[in-house]
Amino acid sequence: MSDDYIPDPAPTAVLVLASGEVFRGTGIGAVGEAVGEVCFNTAMTGYQEILTDPSYAAQIVTFTFPHIGNTGTTEEDEEATTNAARTAARGAIFRASVTPAASWRSESELGDWLAARGIIGLSGIDTRALTGHIRDHGMPNGVIAHDPKGAFDIDALAERARSWNGLVGADLAKDMVAKDNFDWTQARWQWPDGHADGTGTKRVVLVDYGVKRNILRNLVSSGLAVTVVPGTASAQDIFALGPDGVVLSNGPGDPAATGAYAIPVIRDLIDAGMPMLGICLGHQLLALALGAKTIKMDQGHHGANHPVMDHTTDKVEIVSMNHGFAVDRASLPDTVEQTHVSLFDGTNCGIRLKGKPVFSVQHHPEASPGPQDSLYLFDRFADAVEATTRPAS
Repeated sequence: MSDDYIPDPAPTAVLVLASGEVFRGTGIGAVGEAVGEVCFNTAMTGYQEILTDPSYAAQIVTFTFPHIGNTGTTEEDEEATTNAARTAARGAIFRASVTPAASWRSESELGDWLAARGIIGLSGIDTRALTGHIRDHGMPNGVIAHDPKGAFDIDALAERARSWNGLVGADLAKDMVAKDNFDWTQARWQWPDGHADGTGTKRVVLVDYGVKRNILRNLVSSGLAVTVVPGTASAQDIFALGPDGVVLSNGPGDPAATGAYAIPVIRDLIDAGMPMLGICLGHQLLALALGAKTIKMDQGHHGANHPVMDHTTDKVEIVSMNHGFAVDRASLPDTVEQTHVSLFDGTNCGIRLKGKPVFSVQHHPEASPGPQDSLYLFDRFADAVEATTRPAS
């Protein structure tokens, strides 16, 4: 299958899966090798935002859209807030050769950008075959390697892929976040002025497990003042800031592993009556804190074209997703209502705690660079904050 797909000139990069399959192509970006979980993303735009999403830590991203590189890269499109998170993704795989930048916004070529961040790129492979393999067999462990001389020890790379522990049981969030608190004031980008600063009368604390910048921007645009704290912050640390609400951010890794320190904090915040919004990993952690369970998915959901039903409005939204774990809907306790569901496979995509201003979604309502169907969730949270008297600490 993929072994026979050898581009011209001779291969300078390979992807070797734990099962032994080999995909040969042309290297771009960083030189070396990296091990990770191989997934595919179906988005047609936003490759820079995808590769700087901290939720992709320890993953190798296959882009199913064949043409990549034409918009170049720019600092404005970075989604990570820390240097560690800027190199969260370990590899990037493309069908066609990366094209030169042709955008007035571009500040650097994609290949140079990948190299500067230590991300290995592989182009010229049969991404349809790789995507089909993932659909049939699940997201495999793999090693991506780039050597301009084309010298690869395939057996050694396969063994490295087989011996890697993978994402189950891995707490990756702690490595993606800033160590100190910081305030965020930048709002959503508006044409033609760019990003304006915003101020709000209600303060929310965002617990950072690997937050994307556009989550922070949307909170500001909804009229909230935002303070970011590390995911390891205690409930006392959060209460000391006097928040009117709390946001649990997205992030990478196994929610059960991160939950070892996050769940007790989340339960204390709920018991105090704190309005709360969870996103992606934050959604999974909230569900765990409420007594539900999470499961590892075979292919995961990665893309900007996923249909989700919001049962609170009876509307279907097209959303952006990036997750390899999901909340087990069958494990939701009677105190929790399912609010959103994937129309692809019926998996849980949202919950709320009955009788309290606490809710979460699996998808990314900030969806940079799009779609924007779910932006209303930030206003829904801001309204809940406004309607709730600040909980006593």
